[in-house]
Amino acid sequence: DVYGSLTDRQRKSLKTIEESGRHLLDLINDILDLSKIEAQQMDLNFSSVDMERVSQASLRMVREMAKRKNIKISNTIDEAPATIRVDERRLKQILVNLLNNAVKFTPEGGRVGVEITGDKDQKVVHFTVWDTGIGISPEDQKRLFRPFVQIDSRLSRKYSGTGLGLSLVARLTELHQGSVSLTSEAGQGSRFTVTLPWQEQDVPAVAPERETLILETPVIAPPVTNQHVILMAEDNEANISSYGDYLRLRGYQLVVARNGLEAVDMARTINPDLILMDIQMPEMDGLEATQQIRNEPNLANTPIIALTALAMAGDKERCLAAGANAYLSKPIALKRLINEIEGQLDARLKPNADVS
Repeated sequence: DVYGSLTDRQRKSLKTIEESGRHLLDLINDILDLSKIEAQQMDLNFSSVDMERVSQASLRMVREMAKRKNIKISNTIDEAPATIRVDERRLKQILVNLLNNAVKFTPEGGRVGVEITGDKDQKVVHFTVWDTGIGISPEDQKRLFRPFVQIDSRLSRKYSGTGLGLSLVARLTELHQGSVSLTSEAGQGSRFTVTLPWQEQDVPAVAPERETLILETPVIAPPVTNQHVILMAEDNEANISSYGDYLRLRGYQLVVARNGLEAVDMARTINPDLILMDIQMPEMDGLEATQQIRNEPNLANTPIIALTALAMAGDKERCLAAGANAYLSKPIALKRLINEIEGQLDARLKPNADVS
């Protein structure tokens, strides 16, 4: 009160102005981050990050808000590495966005938590943010992770927000070569799981702008000499480079389409032996492109492997229903990708084989 005392009405007005200003600042920052990612101008600063520290730091950001609603928060780390190579600031941004939503949509007296688990076999670490909140119906889950989308206009009025948080979570996760999945039911709470590659060694890393592969210890193998032609539908140059180098090393001929429309046109022109179909692409998404390709008589039996970083409930079914033969969610180990490609090509030569 530097300039004199304020009435209750004036204090309330100033508080409203402050909250509105912070809301606008958050909106601007979120839009700027999304714009950087879409323009492929966001660089990640990888370092070895302590899992306990980053988890506790993220929880501190929502502790006060949880306290006001008498929400209990917990933190569990099980079979996870002590450190992982990530961009610490962006990992916190991912976790805080998920935790903000968890606290926001959990009624008073509920519970919210973070679970971190490692999977040495798959070389991934799972970060799960769970809550006992209002949950999300299967119909509404389909609309998540899109910019400016909130699941219900009635909820938009009751719960403030920009509708950009989950979209940022998905994009930042993709930059880390990871994937996002969701398990939820209306009235039963939600579990958002971010899966990232398990890289402990302090080695140089280049972050792709979107999803890509888990880079494994190189294994020298004799190149394949069958010269199968693979059409890769992918709009991210870093992913094209990662896939292309490895597939060419294995002896495959690679043709690249950078959006869904190009994928359909090229498939008609070159009649490839197999198609790798990214689901999220400009001009035309991978689902529609797959459906159009399946309408071509000479492409009806061409193997199509759908690739996506959003491992949402029902995604696999939608991809298969569109005409894909297989579905792989990020992050994907190179060996797994090659095994799937070889399995699909073998099945094409042996029509009675089942590789689904």
